[in-house]
Amino acid sequence: MPPTTPYAGKFSTCGLYSSSNNNNYQQPHSPYRHCGSVKSTKESIYNATENPYDIPHTHSTYCGVAVDSLSLKERQYSVRSTVSDKPHSCTQPHSPRQHNTTCPARVHRQTSTSSGSELSCRSNAGAKNRLYGRAITASYGEMCYHDNSLVSASLEALIQHLVPTVDYYPDRSYVFTFLLSSRLFLHPYELMTRVCHLCVEQQRSGDALLDKIRFGEVAPKLVQLLTEWTETFPYDFRDERMMRCLKDMTHHVARGDEYSWRAMQQMTQRLIKRLSALGQYEEAVAALSVVATERPASLKSKRESALRSDVLSVCDDPFVLAQQLTHIELDRLSFIGPEEFIQTFALKDPLENHKGFFRKRKTSNLETYVNWFNRLSYLVATEICMPVKKKQRARIIEFFIDVAQECFNIGNFNSLMAIITGMNMSPVARLKKTWSKVNTDKFEILEHQMDPSSNFSNYRTALRGATQRSETAHSVQEKIVIPFFSLLIKDIYFLNEGCASRLPNGHINFEKLWELAKQVSEFLVWRQVICPFDRDRRILQYLVTTPIFAEDELHLASYESEGPENNMEKDSRRSLRSSLLHRENRS
Repeated sequence: MPPTTPYAGKFSTCGLYSSSNNNNYQQPHSPYRHCGSVKSTKESIYNATENPYDIPHTHSTYCGVAVDSLSLKERQYSVRSTVSDKPHSCTQPHSPRQHNTTCPARVHRQTSTSSGSELSCRSNAGAKNRLYGRAITASYGEMCYHDNSLVSASLEALIQHLVPTVDYYPDRSYVFTFLLSSRLFLHPYELMTRVCHLCVEQQRSGDALLDKIRFGEVAPKLVQLLTEWTETFPYDFRDERMMRCLKDMTHHVARGDEYSWRAMQQMTQRLIKRLSALGQYEEAVAALSVVATERPASLKSKRESALRSDVLSVCDDPFVLAQQLTHIELDRLSFIGPEEFIQTFALKDPLENHKGFFRKRKTSNLETYVNWFNRLSYLVATEICMPVKKKQRARIIEFFIDVAQECFNIGNFNSLMAIITGMNMSPVARLKKTWSKVNTDKFEILEHQMDPSSNFSNYRTALRGATQRSETAHSVQEKIVIPFFSLLIKDIYFLNEGCASRLPNGHINFEKLWELAKQVSEFLVWRQVICPFDRDRRILQYLVTTPIFAEDELHLASYESEGPENNMEKDSRRSLRSSLLHRENRS
């Protein structure tokens, strides 16, 4: 049996982690050993027909600024400071944790007599302020602030707040937060249509020449907003209506400002390139999935199937295999859109569902990444159950323990958890004779680090340590943080389920939206890291295409390795054999 009791000791590479559950925990210094710099490969070693990992990675940037500039440190910006002097070179974004749009400053915003203008002007005369101790709660029209941070507003007011004017541009953190979560309430196409319409209508004066001049003045900021949208949420533009709206705005901008028109063209070219890379990636992953669905040799001739290549014949260095696993993780992470986290539970909110958008929501890249975790777990179990000899099975178990340790050292917690999951599957756990030959000390430590008790407190401590190391990194390798992805999704899901999207007065609960944006923006920082390790074509190909057993096949392979110990297991083996033979005969 694999060990289940946490080991109290520590191996050297994890020396600075505390195994105690301390509520007063202080963030540790880098808990990983420094493996030195690793030379990054400069050229692809795959071709597009073999796998998706040779696609040029257009790692997402946030309006020309690397996503890691979405700092998690609390900073405050005034509204005026968020308006870039260069309208198409966006300012440094900041964390959605502390938003400071300073709504009273919007009294300086010039508005027209359009139908939406009454929402755009928040005058101090109309403000209602309440003092609670040192905290101030203020309402400006249909937007409520607490300690200068937006906490709630009507949907119409939030849309208006996103619309730029000649002397106003929305705070960068607000743009990201609202574009991310607005899809809970309306389709991105509806939002884009309304924002563009308001931006144009607010410049109308009845004089065609004056209208052209006024729109020419606001066009750079509209282009800046659309650039942020296309760079951060490019998958929204897989909707033909979004691209059509973008094309219409390009024609409109062309009539007012040539510089902005050129910027729109460049933005569109970058967007098309990104969507093209996504399409190639999805096609390559689909092709790999077809190959990977093939099953290993028939279990009727297990000794013959043992002649098949195993993981040790492909790679016998745990560190190298951990590096290749990290390549796969980062490659697949890079194609997950931030909006996919919101769209995974969008159906839970009844608002706007009748329009059918959420029934067609796109979360395929997120689902592909979750499927990779499952595949790796089953690959580990298959590799362990396949060998005929007990000594070989024990050797493979020890090898995967070493690989898991190296994944921990790198900061690849997703592969680490997948390996632990595979080794704890019942077909592997029951191999008592095999486990008796294995030194399980390191495995006990790794299990303790990923122990689910206390809401994965040990893992969360390790993740904080890895994040701190990444923030102070001196090399690309030290920047790597790959979270246990299923737990990240679970955290976001329960954040959504535990907080109402709308308040009793009908306002949008923007505090909830801030928290969602905080979690997703941290993911964007981790996602944008480019793997520094050299690629090994043969190993990568093996990991993503080698056939693996399904659950019932794993159980039968386990019984073939170590016979049933009781009548229940004997009955199970008999039933599995009959079922699998019947399936093979039918196929």
